[in-house]
Amino acid sequence: MRVGLVTGEYPPDQGGVGDFTQQLGRALVRLGHQVHVVTTAGEGAPDTDLVVHRVVSGWRWGCWREVLDVARQERLDVLDIQYQAAAYRMHPAIHFAPHRAERPPAMVTFHDLRVPYLFPKAGPLRWQALRLLMRRCDGVITTNQEDYLRLEGTVPSSRLSLIPIGSNIPLALPPDYDRDGARARWGLSPDDLLLGYFGFLNESKGVVELIRALALLVARGLPAHLLMVGGRVGSSDPTNRADAARVEGLIAQLELQERVHWTGYTSPQEVSAGLVATDVCVLPYRDGVSFRRGTLHACLTHGRAVVTTHPTVPLPEVRDGENMLLVPPRDPEALAETVAGLAANPALRARLEAGATALAAQFTWERIARQTASFLGRSLPQAAGAGG
Repeated sequence: MRVGLVTGEYPPDQGGVGDFTQQLGRALVRLGHQVHVVTTAGEGAPDTDLVVHRVVSGWRWGCWREVLDVARQERLDVLDIQYQAAAYRMHPAIHFAPHRAERPPAMVTFHDLRVPYLFPKAGPLRWQALRLLMRRCDGVITTNQEDYLRLEGTVPSSRLSLIPIGSNIPLALPPDYDRDGARARWGLSPDDLLLGYFGFLNESKGVVELIRALALLVARGLPAHLLMVGGRVGSSDPTNRADAARVEGLIAQLELQERVHWTGYTSPQEVSAGLVATDVCVLPYRDGVSFRRGTLHACLTHGRAVVTTHPTVPLPEVRDGENMLLVPPRDPEALAETVAGLAANPALRARLEAGATALAAQFTWERIARQTASFLGRSLPQAAGAGG
């Protein structure tokens, strides 16, 4: 197939949707498909595996004309719109996909169901914008069980699929990596308890609870530190800046500046090194653990013991005490208690690390790409095949 991946962000932009698009595209190429990425105009290093068209001047009215110009020039068989409202600057234009006669078959992959901004007090109209995109597309992919259940009554089952995301950060350590040496860079000894957090500072991720839990652990006398891996804010969502300011203010208020260490936005290899340096990854999502979170997948891929929050819907793959530990959301006391118990139980930590590695094996990019290609191919004539 000649596949077009449409995305509002793409590396070097900082954002999970852009990273996902790159990983999916590369995996599709390895399966024999030709992949073209259609994204925002701007500078970017050439991608050796994918053809990247940085042609969309802005995701406002008229953006579809620029997308379809690429589709015609490259004779694309199918489009897959990577949807996250913030990646399209919360503008509704992306929802007005042209009718079938004007374009190749088009699918939409919802990375979340956050509604776009329309105008003040738009209310239910914002959800209608999402429904419009679902109706105009030939198929809908959700990346997590929560969104799949929400759309079951809206999208016919023949046009709806659940295909998870994977880790954007492979386990790939720098040459001659030394874990104790890496920890020493932040002034840590081998006996210190290093908590890890990975991801942008977003209100939904519960970083405020994490900082308060760190303060409680320090008050208990534990040699606890926190490593914040990766950038503080992304390229797309402006609300992250306000959340980052709140987190930084709380760290200062609780006098934890010497306990919280930041890697800053860095290479995937350095992210990998930071994750492996941690003793436990703490991801206290306020909306519950979900497989739509690339940060979770990264921690699992790196075989980390994970402490996170109870999911909002049943997730059979999540086994409390086997591949992660679960606590209630918005509860720093429970978070601190669970982390302290884990620190005192090396056998439990080892079990969680093994469970995380086993769980990560269910979310490989090859599997994700095969599922995606199969779903995209449903809308094509039988003659369209791999590499066609």
